[in-house]
Amino acid sequence: MPLSAPAPRKVMHTRKVTCTGYLREDDLWDIEGSIIDTKPYRFENIDRGGHIEAEEPLHGMWIRLTINDKMEIKDAEAVTDFSPYEYCHSIAPDYKKLIGLSLGMGWNKKVRSLMGGTTGCTHLTELLGPMATTAFQTIFSGRNEGKKTPEKRENGLPNNSRTPLLNTCHSYAADSPVVLRHWPDYYCKK
Repeated sequence: MPLSAPAPRKVMHTRKVTCTGYLREDDLWDIEGSIIDTKPYRFENIDRGGHIEAEEPLHGMWIRLTINDKMEIKDAEAVTDFSPYEYCHSIAPDYKKLIGLSLGMGWNKKVRSLMGGTTGCTHLTELLGPMATTAFQTIFSGRNEGKKTPEKRENGLPNNSRTPLLNTCHSYAADSPVVLRHWPDYYCKK
């Protein structure tokens, strides 16, 4: 276990978020995300026949974003199979509003303005954050795999471009040893 030993405790809730990126035969990308919430005990719920059993999903929701290489959303589909209220199911079709947006700078802000609060489902909307990261990881590595043609590169970077990773986290800071090793042209000494 990577964390230190915890104090005595018992499980009260489990949330599983899974995001997977796929290269389609038509050279588009599908990014699929799911969120599953369970509890280890049975509890009352009027909309689900009076109760939800232990380990039965409280939330079971899925989103598929179909995107191109520029990370533009070409199609979006959301499904709610499990929710605490029957009314929750009615918001899923509204996630088609994501079509035409681009997963990139400002993505989370765009999503909050379009699908936040009462205009969306909290859980589906939260899932879009890790899905954007998954899209980036899928396309960034996928360009060199499968049917995609690798770009011509200099120093590990596409020609005439700046790495999109530069200054996005501690390890990719312009003054880090990682940048010095992989992209020395972009290294800036403190």
